[in-house]
Amino acid sequence: MTKFAVVLAGGLMLAAAGSWVAATAQTVRTEEANHPRIAVAIRDLEDAIRYMEAAPHDFGGHKAAAIRDSRAAVVQLKLALAYRAMKDR
Repeated sequence: MTKFAVVLAGGLMLAAAGSWVAATAQTVRTEEANHPRIAVAIRDLEDAIRYMEAAPHDFGGHKAAAIRDSRAAVVQLKLALAYRAMKDR
């Protein structure tokens, strides 16, 4: 395979991946609109994580676990929206 063909094939693969990501992002945004309380919960949890990370105290030793569990909750909520987006496609 020539260098040009390899570059062209790579470019086509990147373009295809980019369009898939864009389509998925659009579908996830649609799911956020369909499930606004989940979208708000994600934003609120992310805000709470930033607040806790910046806080000068450790909330009686619970800060690290709260941050860890909040991050896990955000991941699960995003996965839930992505699942619905995949099923609705």
